[in-house]
Amino acid sequence: MRYPGAEKREIIRLVGESHLPVKQTLEMLGVSRPTFYRWLDKLETDGPDALDDKPSVPGKVWNRIPEKIRQQVTDMALEQPDLSPRELAVRFTDTQRYFVSEASVYRMLKEQDLITSPNWVVIRAADEFRDKTTASNQMWQTDFTYLKVIGWGWMYLSTILDDYSRYVIAWKLCTTMKAEDVKDTLKLALKASGCDRAKVSHRPRLLSDNGSSYVAEELAHFLERQKMSHVRGAPYHPQTQGKIERWHQTLKNRLLLENYYLPGDLKRQIASFIGHYNHQRYHESLNNLTPADVYFGRGQAILEKRRKIKEDTIRQRRLLHQMQAA
Repeated sequence: MRYPGAEKREIIRLVGESHLPVKQTLEMLGVSRPTFYRWLDKLETDGPDALDDKPSVPGKVWNRIPEKIRQQVTDMALEQPDLSPRELAVRFTDTQRYFVSEASVYRMLKEQDLITSPNWVVIRAADEFRDKTTASNQMWQTDFTYLKVIGWGWMYLSTILDDYSRYVIAWKLCTTMKAEDVKDTLKLALKASGCDRAKVSHRPRLLSDNGSSYVAEELAHFLERQKMSHVRGAPYHPQTQGKIERWHQTLKNRLLLENYYLPGDLKRQIASFIGHYNHQRYHESLNNLTPADVYFGRGQAILEKRRKIKEDTIRQRRLLHQMQAA
């Protein structure tokens, strides 16, 4: 039976004040003599507080993250509050060359009360395209979304998104949603990707919905000249273009936090966010790589580098634990 510290002290007092022998008093109290004298020795040696139960804590764990690293993670979280624990863990591993897991980062931030709810809604594409792409520039997804400029009206963003890497290849902010706008965006994409110059056996397929600008003969003739095939999703089923729908949701969740009064201001904000999205934002479905990492073919090298960093980090922690235990 475990006794709290206050009860231990009370038993010692009762035994000391009792007119009966110690053995008889302890028998009446139901306490063994070795236990009593152990308590008494602690009281006389270390004082009354020594009788309080000490919370059970694990011994030193070899994989515990050093305090210096924990502070660096906290500092990065304060400097970049928009990063989720997952993104923060990957960013820290890449920049500091020291592996920390998402779960560890979450616990550290939770202890510091730095976990906050995001100010945007996260959605998932409901379905996947049946024939999955296996490389960049095999298929491009395209669609329009609308954004309002106060005092000017609605503007329409036309985007070309690479299906395999989710990389935004080209975009155009338009005042209409016509086939001409789609053609202009495709021309930008062909130039940016180099597909207008490279000799390839197959040009990228274009995946779109059934909007009027995408079923227009003008666009069909343009795609034929460019030797590009065109795939359209099932009517009333936007999930077929789930990746670009998700991209538009991600964009709007950020951009609609502010108001825009000039088209030029909106255009600058779109350009800034696309740069962040393509080159800095880690995408969970891409093994925490950026779209640019995958699109330009450097993803496997980065994943291999992270694997080596993780192995080196674990080796350092194990060695540090052995040195401290020696």
